[in-house]
Amino acid sequence: MKKIIRVSVDLNDPSSFPKGFVDKKLLDATSERLIKLHQQQDDAAAMLDAAQYAKGVRERIGLSQQEFSKRIEVSLETIRNWEQGKRSPTGAAKALLKILDRAPEIALLALSA
Repeated sequence: MKKIIRVSVDLNDPSSFPKGFVDKKLLDATSERLIKLHQQQDDAAAMLDAAQYAKGVRERIGLSQQEFSKRIEVSLETIRNWEQGKRSPTGAAKALLKILDRAPEIALLALSA
């Protein structure tokens, strides 16, 4: 069982912040260039995660890229871009993928109407 500790923090009073370990030397040595590099790495990892998710949804449904693109009315090029990590689904497309992942039969039935 996890132990839950509730902490009250006053954002105007730094002394109310929880005490923790910060490597001040490492923090001071972190350059803007290194921060930007880490952001780029995080963005690339997020794109890869989105690509794997989109491909996984399609494969679990058992459709080819072409069949999938027709069923969800998204271009084949877009599907390929999602799965290759060149683009990430956003907005309605992202929501549709979640629905297809959680309730594929209902989603496909609705899309065929």
